[in-house]
Amino acid sequence: MADSLTTLPPADSAAESPRQSHSLSTPTQLRTAIAGVSGYAGGELARLLLLHPRLTETKPIFLGRMETTSDATSTKSDKSEKLLLTDLQPQLATGDGTAPEVVPFNWQRLVDEGIDLLFLATPHEQSREWVPEAIARGLRVIDLSGAWRLQDERNRAVYNLTDADPVAAQKLQTEAVYGNPELHRDQIRNARLVANPGCYSTSIILALAPLLRAGLADLDYGIVADAKSGVSGAGKAATAKTHFMYAADNLSAYSVFGHRHTGELLEQLHLDCDQIQFTPHLLPIPRGILSTIYVRLKSDCTRDQIAAVYADFYRSSPLVRLRPAGNLPQIQYVTRTNFCDLGFELAPHSPSGANGRRLVLVSCLDNLLKGAAGQAVQNMNVMYGWNEAEGLL
Repeated sequence: MADSLTTLPPADSAAESPRQSHSLSTPTQLRTAIAGVSGYAGGELARLLLLHPRLTETKPIFLGRMETTSDATSTKSDKSEKLLLTDLQPQLATGDGTAPEVVPFNWQRLVDEGIDLLFLATPHEQSREWVPEAIARGLRVIDLSGAWRLQDERNRAVYNLTDADPVAAQKLQTEAVYGNPELHRDQIRNARLVANPGCYSTSIILALAPLLRAGLADLDYGIVADAKSGVSGAGKAATAKTHFMYAADNLSAYSVFGHRHTGELLEQLHLDCDQIQFTPHLLPIPRGILSTIYVRLKSDCTRDQIAAVYADFYRSSPLVRLRPAGNLPQIQYVTRTNFCDLGFELAPHSPSGANGRRLVLVSCLDNLLKGAAGQAVQNMNVMYGWNEAEGLL
């Protein structure tokens, strides 16, 4: 189980810094597989792994739906109709016209192929079912769904998950590491199961963690997190509120007091529901998240003091970019990158002293990359001792 925020060790020393090269060009024999490549995050994950410098000799295997008995006994002519990755993700086509095949999910196939690491870009319910069996078969897993992110049953209830063996599932749940490398790098290194964070929660947690760890926020005043995401955050299947006629030229709040990423904020930042209000909004853009977070400080601080807190916390985090005070992040500068940009503005001091305690944080990231697939690859890099940003810059 991931350590609490209040007991996080200091950032890695220079000798262990993820910024080191670790022989970047040297490929390995790591065998990976992705289950679920039809969605937006699955497509980005496929692209990143196909281009990853460590996997040039062992390209990932792409898995579709679970193979059934009828599949196994189908005729040769039926089997000749292959599903290619480019059928699902045309943007991944190469100039030579070749494309990897998407094969039916089959546990024996994973064993025969010698798979070491399984990525699950599958629905929450599917991940909850498959992870115990994957772990039992000796695979390591990075799960991009919300199935294993939450330790508290009350928070996890938003997913309405069921377990065939509740006792075994709960034991595995306590072992799951929340896959935010900036907070849990040491635990991720040795994890069998990494639960990739949600996109909204990544943007807010990275913005607030240094401030809360330093004890600077006055939690009696509460924190307000106003976050806005592009439409791709809702997934590939169109809904009444994500189709063009609804989302275009519009801005709407949704899931007020009930968004499924709220539990991640509470657990990872060690807050209760009265100490933070998170409200998500839908932006009429394809991708990207901007979170504006309002905090009251316990005492007056200077810009330099706030900047120093963030610089120290993220000194060994190559995928977090800190903007100078007053130079606030924008979605256009993080789209299609694996960075999270953080910035802040501190109210000027006034004779009453009140204004010097008002802090506004702004966090930006690409919800499909640092908020999903890019963070999954970052977790892989940490798990296998590689440069944390390898294949992501």
